Amino acid sequence: MNQMKESKDVRDAVLARAAEETFFSRRRLVYLALLVALSAVGATLKIPSLTGTPALDSLPGYLAALLFGAREGGLVIALGHLLTALTAGFPLTIPIHLLIALGMAGCAAFLAWTGKKNLWLAGGLTILLNGVVFPAAFIPLPGFGSGFFAAMLVPLVVASTLNILLALVLYLALKRGFRRYAGSR
Repeated sequence: MNQMKESKDVRDAVLARAAEETFFSRRRLVYLALLVALSAVGATLKIPSLTGTPALDSLPGYLAALLFGAREGGLVIALGHLLTALTAGFPLTIPIHLLIALGMAGCAAFLAWTGKKNLWLAGGLTILLNGVVFPAAFIPLPGFGSGFFAAMLVPLVVASTLNILLALVLYLALKRGFRRYAGSR
C-alpha cells in the first residue's frame, strides 16, 4: 500500500513537472502576455515616417525570441506589429499588415536561430534583414515601388536598429537569472 502511494506521488510529480515545461505553461503564457503588453506600449512610441508604423513595438518580440525561442518571439513580434498598425489605422491595408507581421515573425525567428552562434553578428544581420531586405520585397507590388521603399528606408532602419540593439542589451542583462527562473531555452 505504501509503495503504491509512493509511486503515485512520483507519477504526479513527473506529470506536474512535464506540465510546467510545455509551451502553454501558465508561467510562459504570463511572460508572453507581458511582452505583448509591452509591445502595445512600444506601438505608441513611433519613429516618424510616411505610414506611421515604424515603432518600438518589436523590441519585446526580439527579446522573446532570444529568451524563449523562435515561436514565441514570432508570436509576440507579429502581434506587436498588428497593434502598431492598428494605432496607425492600418495605412497599408489589413492584408499587407498581416504579411508584414509574418515577415517580422520570420526576422525574430532568424535572430533566435542565428543568435545562438554570435549574438552581435546575428543582431546586425537581423537589422539588415528587417530594415532593408524585407521591405525591398515590396518594391514589385502594385502601389509600392522604389519611391515608397526609398521613403521608408531610413525610418525602418532606425526602428530596426533601436528595437534590435535594445533587445540584445536587455537579453544580456536578463538571460542568466531569467533562464533559471523561467525555465526557458
